[in-house]
Amino acid sequence: VASMTSVTYLSRGAAGEGRMRFIPPSFHRCFFGNDIRGENMYKVVRKRDTIRIPAEYIRKGKSLNEHIDRLAATAFEGRFDDQNRFVLVTTDHEPIDRGRIIHGDGAIYQQVEFNAVLYCIEDYEVVEGAVSEVNDFGAFVRIGPMEALLHKSQIMEDHVDINTGMGVVEGRQSGRKIGVGSSVRARVVSLSPDTSDPRRSKIGLTCKQTGLGSHDWIHEEKED
Repeated sequence: VASMTSVTYLSRGAAGEGRMRFIPPSFHRCFFGNDIRGENMYKVVRKRDTIRIPAEYIRKGKSLNEHIDRLAATAFEGRFDDQNRFVLVTTDHEPIDRGRIIHGDGAIYQQVEFNAVLYCIEDYEVVEGAVSEVNDFGAFVRIGPMEALLHKSQIMEDHVDINTGMGVVEGRQSGRKIGVGSSVRARVVSLSPDTSDPRRSKIGLTCKQTGLGSHDWIHEEKED
């Protein structure tokens, strides 16, 4: 069972509905990529959990510590924890007490304590991200390690035309556009983490509220 102590809060990011994409080596881009809003979307916490050390790693006179970093990273990174927070990166893995062997298994089950960088998102949160793809049913918006779906019916208060070849969505009456690379502000309207397979997790967005949409639209409204 994971627990946490000494929580450090980092700056918050953006959201959407659709696909999970895990980017371990360059997770720092999540912090400093696009315009970032809100608080506490990224956290560094101290956690405790159990890893399985296979029997073939157990050698007389050899320390198991050399395997713990790799096994812990494989076990915990790219997954949701028991509070539906996505684990981006783990570091500083420390074994706690002696491990235990289950009869008939042969492996050691070892408790470890470690630091974890978490990505946290909540229902109805206002988030920011960048359009990563346009398709026939809307746009995917990249928010940290996730790609969220902004359905075509939720992009603006206007009927839209979608040009997938150009990667552009345009309002028929307003002429407003978003396309690949556009920065957008949106609200999370559906959030369904899949703990067994994070790639099947779904996050739904809307831009059909005051103060939401493409940053270009928002700046235009402020100037008016």
